Order: sequence, then structure tokens, then C-alpha cells
Amino acid sequence: MIKVYTSSVIDAPADAVWSQIRDFNGLPKWVPIVAESRIEGNQPADKIGCVRNFRLKDGGVIREQLLTLSDYDYQCSYSILESPMGVENYVATLKLTPVTDGNRTFAEWWAEFDCAPERERELAHNVSQGVFQAAFNSLKALLR
Repeated sequence: MIKVYTSSVIDAPADAVWSQIRDFNGLPKWVPIVAESRIEGNQPADKIGCVRNFRLKDGGVIREQLLTLSDYDYQCSYSILESPMGVENYVATLKLTPVTDGNRTFAEWWAEFDCAPERERELAHNVSQGVFQAAFNSLKALLR
């Protein structure tokens, strides 16, 4: 099992950052590689167990299930149900911590998953930099 971890400081209050992340269907607003998203079965986007089905800008389709959502802890976790990435047992958590010095936010995003051994390094880099860090950078620009 691989563990990928990425963190960043966002120059915006945690409430403002959380308002973007909390919307499980809001990826197209702040994740650069996502073209469109929908919640299956017309479920609310904050209902534990709901499934988001989204299309990447390269045409790939991913289905993810919301596992936890805590407004108190500014934290959510989800699993990948279907993906063209070649990962299994993928579970990710995104957590925000208010930074009181300057009213900023410490953002952490980590995932654990299985994949073919020869793809570990490539996938770890793609998830860490191509998804997590790119999304943090996008949030920074969005919340300026």
C-alpha cells in the first residue's frame, strides 16, 4: 500500500477554504483537471455515501464515494469506486486546520492505495503533484 501526503498553507480563513471543499460535487471549481461532476441518484452532495461521478479534462471518468464529512473538523474522506488510474483500495482524506497567525489555513491531503509495483512512483507523483498540489494552488488563486 502506498501513502501519498501533500500539505500547503492557503492565505484565506479555514471557513472560506472549507466552503469550497465541502461541496463534494464542486471539484470543477477548484481542481484543474476536472471538467464536470454530478452526484448520482440526485442525492445531496453532503450525504455520507453519496457518489460523485466526474469527467476529467482528458476524458477519463472517475466515481468516488463520500465516506466522512465533518464541518467541525474541516475534514472529509472518500474512496475511489472506479477510475482509469489503475488503483485499488484508494481512500483519501482532506483536512483543514485554521492558522490563527494571519487567518490562514493549513491544508493536508493524503491518500492510501494499492497499484502495480512498477507504477507506484508514477502514481504517487501524479496524485501528489498533479492532483493534490494542483488543487491547492487552484484554491489559493480562487480565494485571493
